[in-house]
Amino acid sequence: MAGGSTLRGLYALLVALSLLSALCAADAVSDLQIKGRAAVDAEVAKSATCTKGKLQVRKEWGDITAAEKKAYIAAVLCICITKAPSKLSATSYPGAKSRYDDFVAIHMKNTMSIHGTGNFLSWHRYFTFAYEQALRTECGYNGTQPYWDWGRWASSPETSPIFDGSETSISGQGEKVTHNSNGMKPAGNGGGCIASGPFKDMKVNLGPMATLGDTSPPKNPRSDGYGYNPRCIKRDISNYLSQRDASTAKIAALITSQSTIANFQNQMQSGTGVHPAGHFTISGDPGSDFYVSPGDPAFWLHHSMIDRVWHIWQTQDFSKRQQVIAGGTSMMGGGKAATLSDAVDLEVLNVDGKKYPIKDLVSTVAGPFCYVYE
Repeated sequence: MAGGSTLRGLYALLVALSLLSALCAADAVSDLQIKGRAAVDAEVAKSATCTKGKLQVRKEWGDITAAEKKAYIAAVLCICITKAPSKLSATSYPGAKSRYDDFVAIHMKNTMSIHGTGNFLSWHRYFTFAYEQALRTECGYNGTQPYWDWGRWASSPETSPIFDGSETSISGQGEKVTHNSNGMKPAGNGGGCIASGPFKDMKVNLGPMATLGDTSPPKNPRSDGYGYNPRCIKRDISNYLSQRDASTAKIAALITSQSTIANFQNQMQSGTGVHPAGHFTISGDPGSDFYVSPGDPAFWLHHSMIDRVWHIWQTQDFSKRQQVIAGGTSMMGGGKAATLSDAVDLEVLNVDGKKYPIKDLVSTVAGPFCYVYE
């Protein structure tokens, strides 16, 4: 009898392992990442600056340890609140009180020239990298910027380790309040101030600028949104858009079905693309405001995933998908065409004070960068 129980237990374990293996194998995006890694490794092998010993690895939030999560959270709280004052002009940006606010303000300032433009991907790559480096150099963080794999948690982002509201999350759902749809998805089960987790008491100080119907933040005292306007962070997390537009299958299709940078970035930013899907899965204030959206710390996990998807797309034909650009220089159209020589200047956020031409920002293992995704 005991032997039979042991065999049944062993069989159950083997079945479970088989199912786990099948689930892992079914992640088509990770498969594409693995497929493209050889080209990246070859680039690193011949690099004099981004060597194997210097290579950093960015990982999904669910794959880092509790200690690593807490270290990242502590660094974000540091740059938001405790040790890092703003470096911006108090006259021009009176609402920027912390170093974190500098990132929000610079994004606000550039919003109309970094979305729906040729520099969308490169600008946000450098922006996210600058944030990662600020956490490291200004707040003692030793890790890398984690990412949020939308597809992995598409069925229930609210219960994912990113948004479950635990002490190792990026805080969770907003309090349940009556609110409208934001026009992108139906109203969900939140809508109010973040109810739990490390960022429950964090304030967004700038904006709003482009408020949608799901929230009603107080008006900023300045028309440019740079006045001091402290308020809680609100969220209305739901699976409506993550399931519809950011499933693993949709992400993989974006990577494999678009052969040009123009089609790739346009589909990514379209109304049914993964870029708005991530932002509006979080929603709320400032998540629904594309000017002020970095005011929610989940922004950085979302845009690290945007960068990961671009990186994986590039690695599918690495030699031909780096020095390529398409699009204009204004979100509203018009203006000149973007070029690889155009500068990305983050002002007080520039790493080591350096601005870069786009041509130096198109590979994660060249220019100022030396990182990959796992």
